[in-house]
Amino acid sequence: MPPAPTASGAGRLPLIRFHIEGRDRHWWLTGGAMLALGIAVAMAVLGLPPVDLHGPLHKVGIMDPFCGGTRAARYTAQGDLAEAWRYNPLSILVVYGAGLAIGRAAVGVVTQRWLTVTIGWTSRRRHWVIAVLAVLMVMLEIRQQLRADLLMAGTNTWT
Repeated sequence: MPPAPTASGAGRLPLIRFHIEGRDRHWWLTGGAMLALGIAVAMAVLGLPPVDLHGPLHKVGIMDPFCGGTRAARYTAQGDLAEAWRYNPLSILVVYGAGLAIGRAAVGVVTQRWLTVTIGWTSRRRHWVIAVLAVLMVMLEIRQQLRADLLMAGTNTWT
């Protein structure tokens, strides 16, 4: 059992802990990863979806942090990381993260030993993580908005 945090919230509680278990406590992660990676590979082989997945704000030039993610996931699955980065760097993390999760599951199925990661959350750490993620999302939003011409190319279809 990890030591209790001190009044400051940091204590001696480790931030991240890796351990091996006899069962998969993160089966939901494996399922989501298989779905995400399957979609990325299907797009790499078959092409982009034939339907417009964009919301109404995209059509008037307002991008969100996830704009370009579909094309970036396709390029990542094809191995073209430079082009994927141009469209949305977040998709590279998602596709490779999904690959790692599936690799973890494959090792677990073969060995019946599952790598489990636990995060030692404290109130203070949780607030810092939320603040950092919020700043990163704002930065990604600004980056994507600066690339609106690229992200809108070939997608602005009014039918």
